[in-house]
Amino acid sequence: MVLWALPREANAIRRELEVEDLWPHKGLLVLKFAGVDSISDAETLLGCELQVPQSQRSELQAGWNYVSDLVGCAVLDRGREIGQIEDVQFGAGEAPLLMVRGASRLVEVPFAEAYLESVDVIRKQVRMNLPEGLLEVNAPLSAEEKREQAQAGRKKR
Repeated sequence: MVLWALPREANAIRRELEVEDLWPHKGLLVLKFAGVDSISDAETLLGCELQVPQSQRSELQAGWNYVSDLVGCAVLDRGREIGQIEDVQFGAGEAPLLMVRGASRLVEVPFAEAYLESVDVIRKQVRMNLPEGLLEVNAPLSAEEKREQAQAGRKKR
């Protein structure tokens, strides 16, 4: 099996790796790559994102999507486009977060089944019905809100 290792640094070049062996260890999977024969060699791969070539991807069950298929999709809330998916982040809660770039800011949208209407990776659209106010939760403060915060901070001193 061939994988691509993509370093986190911007403008980094991805590297092709061939899986030579694999085994379970403490609930995880250890991969041994051809040509990576020492700890020093392996340390060069720390922080890399491993990517499976599209031709080797397994077919997913209905309702599941690859992150690479979601990135670039337009997100629509009740038919109104709010932006495009730049990334998907895991681990912040029960549902992954879609990092959606709108006209003026980045919005975190829970990719939760309760809010999901449909995903069409061919048309590059994710249709959702988001709760009222969700998009405003992480909105930047207005000039008035910044002044109010500054005044409240001065009063505490």
